[in-house]
Amino acid sequence: MTQFDRYIGGAVLKAFLTVAGGVVALFSLLEFVEQLKSVGEGQYHVVNALVYVLLTSPSRVLQVAPVAMLIGTLLALGSLGKGSELTAMRALCLSEMRIIGSVLKLLPPVVLVLFLVAEFVIPPAQHLALTLRSAALADSSLADSGDSFWASGARQYLNVLRIESKNVLRGVNVYTFSQDGRLETFIHADRAEIQSEGPWQLRDVTRKTVDAKQIHTEHLDNLSWASFLPGKRVQDLMPVPENMSPTSLYRYVRELGRQGQRAVRYEQELWTKLSLPLTMLAMALTAAPFVFGPPRSQSTGQQITIGAVIGIGFSLTQQISDRLDLLLNLSPAVTALGPSLILIGLSAYLFHRAHRTRPVPAMPPVAGS
Repeated sequence: MTQFDRYIGGAVLKAFLTVAGGVVALFSLLEFVEQLKSVGEGQYHVVNALVYVLLTSPSRVLQVAPVAMLIGTLLALGSLGKGSELTAMRALCLSEMRIIGSVLKLLPPVVLVLFLVAEFVIPPAQHLALTLRSAALADSSLADSGDSFWASGARQYLNVLRIESKNVLRGVNVYTFSQDGRLETFIHADRAEIQSEGPWQLRDVTRKTVDAKQIHTEHLDNLSWASFLPGKRVQDLMPVPENMSPTSLYRYVRELGRQGQRAVRYEQELWTKLSLPLTMLAMALTAAPFVFGPPRSQSTGQQITIGAVIGIGFSLTQQISDRLDLLLNLSPAVTALGPSLILIGLSAYLFHRAHRTRPVPAMPPVAGS
C-alpha cells in the first residue's frame, strides 16, 4: 500500500470503527432496557441482564457493519474534502477512482475479521448468553453442550439428547429423587412435544419406579409431564440461523439436502453471510457520488442522515427480497446478492452522472490574429 492508501484507509477505518462502536452501544443499550423487563423473574438480576447484553454484542457488530462502512466512508472522505485534502490529492494526479480504490483496499481485512467473528465468536457467545439467561429465568441449574442439555430442579434431573425443533425434543430422560437422595422414578421418552407454557407431552414412554424391593417397569404411548423447566426456556436454546456460523449453516443445509428437504430460512441466512463482501463493497461505493458529486458542502449531520436513510432502505429491500424468495420460490442466492448488485449499479450510474463530460468552452480569439 502506498502512503496515500494508508492515509485514506486509516481515516476511513477510524470513522468505521467509531460509527460501528456507537451504533452497537446504542443497540446494546436498547437491548439492556428490554432485558430489564425480565429482572426479578426467577434468579434473573440486573447483572444477568448486563452479561447477556455483553455476550450478544458481537452479533450486533455483524449487523451494523455495512451501514457503519457507508457512514464511515461518507464522514472520512467528507472530512478530507472539507480540509481541501482531496483537492490536493487530485492536484497530484490522484483521480477520484484512485481515491475510492484506496477505500476498497481496506475491505478485505475488514471482511476477514467479520467472517472470523461470525465463525468463532458469535455462535459460542450467543449460546452461552442464552444458556445463562434460560437457567436464571427458570431458577434452575442448566448445563448445555450444544447438542444436549441437563437441567435440575424440584428434586428432578432432566436430560435432553437433542432439540429437534422449537416444539419437539428427542431422547428425554427424567430422574426423580426422594428427599433422602434415593432414586424414585426414571422416565425415558423417545419424543417430547412442548409448548411455551403447560405440561410436556411425552411419546413412546418407558417409566421405571424404584421401591425398596424391586423395580417396576411400564410402557406408555403417551404421558403428560409437568416439567419444572418451562417450555419457553427450552425454546430459547434452539439455535436460530442468525446466530449460527457460516460453516454450520452450510453443513445443516447440505445435510437437509441429502434428506430431500429444504431449509429456506437457513439457506437465506447462509447466502446473507456469504454476500457480506459484496454488501460492504456496495456500501463503500455508494458513498462516492455524495462525496465527489455536487454539492460537496454537506454537513456532518447531512452525511450521517444520507448514510442512515440509504442503510435503512437497503435493509428494507433485503427483507422484501427475502419474502419474495418465499412467495415466488426464488433462489436464496439471487435474493441475497440482488440488492447489493442493484446498489452497486445505482452508485455507478450516479457517479457517472455527476461527472459527465461537459463541452469545453471555446478559447477567445487572440488579439491581432
